[in-house]
Amino acid sequence: MDWFGMDWFASADFGLARFVLQRGIAAIFVIAFVSSALQFPALLGEHGLLPVPRYLARVVRPPGPTLFAWRYTDRLLRSVAWTGVVVGLAVVAGLPQRGPAWVPMAAFLAMWLLYMSIVNVGQVFYGFGWEILLLEAGFLAAFLGSDQTTTPAITIFAFRWLVFRLEFGAGLIKLRGDPVWRDLTALYYHHETQPMPNPLSWWFHHLPKPLHRAEVLGNHFVQLVVPFFLFAPQPTATVAAAIIIVTQCWLVMSGNFAWLNAITIVAAFSGVAAHWPPEQGGTGMPAWFAVVVLAMGILVAVLSWWPLRNLFSRSQVMNGSFNRWRLANAYGAFGSITRERYEVVVEGTAGDPEAGDWREYGFRGKPGEPGRRPRQFAPYHLRLDWLMWFLALGSPGLNWFVPFLNKLLDADPATLRLLRRDPFNGQPPAWVRARIFSYRYSTWRERRDSGDWWVREPLGDFVPPMSRGQ
Repeated sequence: MDWFGMDWFASADFGLARFVLQRGIAAIFVIAFVSSALQFPALLGEHGLLPVPRYLARVVRPPGPTLFAWRYTDRLLRSVAWTGVVVGLAVVAGLPQRGPAWVPMAAFLAMWLLYMSIVNVGQVFYGFGWEILLLEAGFLAAFLGSDQTTTPAITIFAFRWLVFRLEFGAGLIKLRGDPVWRDLTALYYHHETQPMPNPLSWWFHHLPKPLHRAEVLGNHFVQLVVPFFLFAPQPTATVAAAIIIVTQCWLVMSGNFAWLNAITIVAAFSGVAAHWPPEQGGTGMPAWFAVVVLAMGILVAVLSWWPLRNLFSRSQVMNGSFNRWRLANAYGAFGSITRERYEVVVEGTAGDPEAGDWREYGFRGKPGEPGRRPRQFAPYHLRLDWLMWFLALGSPGLNWFVPFLNKLLDADPATLRLLRRDPFNGQPPAWVRARIFSYRYSTWRERRDSGDWWVREPLGDFVPPMSRGQ
């Protein structure tokens, strides 16, 4: 029975938005699940750096619901992750969308619950804002309907509210957090000190400073002004969404931020009004689905009180959840900008540590050898490399970093697979150490003369030489 075919509740004008939202969020879920299947066991598995069984035995309860609260094994983790991949690929192919509205709803709720199970035991390796962003987006996507229904307007506006919090929250945290955003000099430093530069970051850093200042000013406009127009009548909302999408594409070109930019681009399509594909979109909506969508809208409205209050708080929280289900979260990025870059360089030797024959381990994404050009990895997430950046900034990390060094001393195959290069070809070194270096981009002349992308200087030991058993 199609009771809710009225334009105020659902509209075929959201056909393109639904198409992009469903397939785009599912594709990002696939990337997240693959990342977990390949990295989680070495980082957090039974024999990982921060083993989940030990964590679950220590905490009273995890920060949110998780299937692993009753039992964790690496095999079960991989089963959860690869199940999520299969479900996500089915949605990308559009298979659940061909059925009744409950089929894609079940698919997205399954991915939401499966990935939440991983995040809620992921500890520091899953403490990133884009984890809870994906969970919130995945939950909302469950209420977009199928090809047999028109797209619910409530769900579309819930997505716009998500984009508003994401952008406006990031804009406010910048203005509150660091004077370089207020004096427009933030990009004098950002491209050089960001967590994981990409192949174009060196070039972005060397753009003229007046252009950097204009970029910061443009960023303030996009994050503090444009989001309000997502709720304006069309075509204004579409223009606002397009501005956000273009800005996010610019950020994709200049750095590696996992799937943060990708999911923002996808979610911003909620502001686009277009009936596409022309063959898609039913006429109306089953009463049961309309009731469920209304209930979701009421839930989001109630839960939104906490992030709304947070936006106007002097002690604004960045990337935090106010409930155990990871819904209606607070977001933000780069509330402070690092002025200088430091890197922890890990080395090993097969002989006498005093002899000086130290060889450097190569990480996949973080800067290492000065002559190696940064690579593009986003939207894939290299969790170990990101934690190495925080470690160099002084964030607590010895609870996982010393176990990491011990894994290198044991030549643990799972740990070595997280790295780009093992200088000992699978054989255990006798000693390992970690040193702290200052890094800066080479100048145009230095780059031309040496071919190096980085200039680095040693500052001292981060962890002095250690051998097995120490």
